[in-house]
Amino acid sequence: MDSLVYGNHTAVTEFILLGLTDDPVLRLILFMIILCIYLVTISGNLSTIILIRISSQLHHPMYIFLSHLASADISYSSSVTPNMLVNFLVQRNTVSYLGCTIQFGFAAFFGTVECFLLAAMAYDRFVAICNPLLYSTKMSTQVCVKLLIVAYTGGCLNASSFIFSFFSLFFCGPNTVNHFYCDFAPLIELFCCDASVPIAVSSFSSGSIIVVTVFVIAVSYMYILITILKMCSSEGRHKAFSTCTSHLTAVTLFYGTITFIYVMPKSSYLTDQNKVVSVFYMVVIPMLNPLIYSLRNKEIKGALKRELGRRIFSIDACYFCRIS
Repeated sequence: MDSLVYGNHTAVTEFILLGLTDDPVLRLILFMIILCIYLVTISGNLSTIILIRISSQLHHPMYIFLSHLASADISYSSSVTPNMLVNFLVQRNTVSYLGCTIQFGFAAFFGTVECFLLAAMAYDRFVAICNPLLYSTKMSTQVCVKLLIVAYTGGCLNASSFIFSFFSLFFCGPNTVNHFYCDFAPLIELFCCDASVPIAVSSFSSGSIIVVTVFVIAVSYMYILITILKMCSSEGRHKAFSTCTSHLTAVTLFYGTITFIYVMPKSSYLTDQNKVVSVFYMVVIPMLNPLIYSLRNKEIKGALKRELGRRIFSIDACYFCRIS
């Protein structure tokens, strides 16, 4: 049942997601590609979390934040990707009113958490490079816990602003969403009442978070750059900069796509190009993050080699014990 009738109005109870394409061949190809990406996302981020948990060499603030980032990436991708895969296999993909709310609520929550975690990681690099002697004090366990509380609280507040805005509005006409998931912006096009206040509230909430986190990241790296340029040793400058390249790459990818999607003029929002960027933003980046940090981080690669060496040694030892 698509709708309920109230007087002269019809209240929408479910939405139809148009997805990325109507071409059956292309849908099958995209299904296989995105399924592979999703499996790599899950396995790569889970491996990062497990490696950080079992390796005592990685029990530092930077890697604590990285494990939470990996967890957020799994959840962020999972809020959208499974439904997108279903969309490729069915002719008419529908999602209930409540399901739609849950989907963009989770996307807003974990997207916000990722913003705060990237800012916390930038602050961690700032302290490590600019104030190394005070690192253990300024990035203590208590400080890390507080930063994580801020990240998850910010995620709850931003997601709540979107959910409350959504529930305060009334859908009484079209229920076809020109996207592959329930994003707030395309849903706005279906409102049949004045949406200026809810839009302003949600825009202020998400905009404030982006501005604050970008400011923290920009200021942190400005001081990091100044400190690196003051170093006399070229080897020291290279070592300091190499500790930031992974994080800088992740920040550039994440905020670059956010800017492309949400700073574009409203008239050009619902385009095929924007859908492709959204796929990159919500599906591909969560897969790339563990690859970026594992391929460009010597400590993670070293920890991985040590843990694999220990596992192989323990297996060999057990094997020889059984033989003897």
